[in-house]
Amino acid sequence: MSVQDNEVLVKITSAGTISIPKQFRDFMEIKKGDYVKIILGKDRLLVRKVIIS
Repeated sequence: MSVQDNEVLVKITSAGTISIPKQFRDFMEIKKGDYVKIILGKDRLLVRKVIIS
């Protein structure tokens, strides 16, 4: 992934959901059924891949 590809505009649905773009899922090796943790920062949300065993 190049530096130019590290930002993508996504739209929040009426249900409050967003889609993680495919190139990000591929880069982070996130697949359907995987878990992510959402962390609230001062002015941002951080999405972190979580492995549950």
